[in-house]
Amino acid sequence: MRTKIADILKNTATGTEVTVKGWVRTKRGNKNIAFIALNDGSTIHSLQLVVDVAAFAEEQLKRIATGACLRATGLLVASQGGGQAVEMQAREIEIYGAADDFPLQKKGHTLEFLREIAHLRPRTNTFGAVLRIRHAMAYAIHHYFNERGFIYLHTPLITASDAEGAGAMFRVTTLDMQNPPRNDRQEIDFTKDFFGRATCLTVSGQLEGELGAMALGDIYTFGPTFRAENSNTPRHLAEFWMIEPEMAFYDITDNMNLAEDFIKYLIGYALEHCTDDLRFLSQHYDKELIDRLESVAQTDFVRLTYTEGIDILRQSGQPFEFPVAWGIDLQSEHERYLVERHFQKPVILTDYPKEIKAFYMKQNADGRTVRAMDVLFPKIGEIIGGSQREENLEKLRARIAELGMSDENLWWYLDTRRFGTAEHSGFGMGFERLLLFVTGMVNIRDVIPFPRTPNNAEF
Repeated sequence: MRTKIADILKNTATGTEVTVKGWVRTKRGNKNIAFIALNDGSTIHSLQLVVDVAAFAEEQLKRIATGACLRATGLLVASQGGGQAVEMQAREIEIYGAADDFPLQKKGHTLEFLREIAHLRPRTNTFGAVLRIRHAMAYAIHHYFNERGFIYLHTPLITASDAEGAGAMFRVTTLDMQNPPRNDRQEIDFTKDFFGRATCLTVSGQLEGELGAMALGDIYTFGPTFRAENSNTPRHLAEFWMIEPEMAFYDITDNMNLAEDFIKYLIGYALEHCTDDLRFLSQHYDKELIDRLESVAQTDFVRLTYTEGIDILRQSGQPFEFPVAWGIDLQSEHERYLVERHFQKPVILTDYPKEIKAFYMKQNADGRTVRAMDVLFPKIGEIIGGSQREENLEKLRARIAELGMSDENLWWYLDTRRFGTAEHSGFGMGFERLLLFVTGMVNIRDVIPFPRTPNNAEF
């Protein structure tokens, strides 16, 4: 019966015979004894197998190289070397799969190279750690909301509406693109398509999430979203995951309180449950990682208005690449200045100009701003974006018209303002943005198993 290496290192006593299965990280030794580091993915740590060369066929030992998959049975003993408490004296080894010319060797590989072999990079210590942390954060998200009575709502991936009003969406169609049907105006006739209309992959589950909140009270979504933006920055993906809670009877202050509590909980969970992986990433990639996580988990976030933030930026004397003026959409350099240099702690900015925010945000009495909120983090910039939603039907319809949008595809959304409308709020957090902060990685392509970016849909 197989025992996972993580369990062996936690509590299995010496003198116990165990069977392990995994992949060879390294093999070294001499003509009398060989040392094999075996890792099964359950922990950052490998189990050292001590092999008496004379007890095994020479040809079998030759086939055991980095990347090979093995089953090994033997006795756990106290380790004679440093770095591990126990090791196995192997008495039986079965090779499940050899790995001749395995591209991942003991020498260091760049993260850029590893992206080219993303199907193998989970075998490295770095990506094993990242993916275990990714799993832990996903579990923690569900646990957090479940403990607080939220309902997990599955919103559609295929939609006829653009929640953000940005238009950067991937088309979904079954039409023959070599010879599509056309109408009298020679436009593609989507009435002949599978859904009888033009449809795309969703950019957000928020609008449907609001429908759930207006019936169930507190809901959250957690699923993939898609943006067809031709962006090759270290912070953007074409396919990524979003967490989007929507809460009935919440105002903007309630929304900020939940967002701050939520993210502190997740960071605290990582510090408690991902200790070994965080230590590894801190040692190899970001020496300040654990200190930064602990600081954020224990710090009250600063809250100020967009206008106050603009005043601070103007008075900073910094030579920003993008000039600062009231009404601009803040760039990463502006957000990071506020967080990392001025306040030196996370910031929640509120009350943005309505012209740079989405149609559904509640308008303030000044006629210029909306009850938006962005949570800004060190090294990341914006990690959460949200708002109190506009519950007033006439104001919402006026804003849609003002932006030149059509409310024809949003009739169902407007119905929630017709039938039992209520104050409500919500926010969205990019899962990969969270993981960038928690792992200390600097490129968003390194916190998702198989990144989707312009000109890249491999694997």
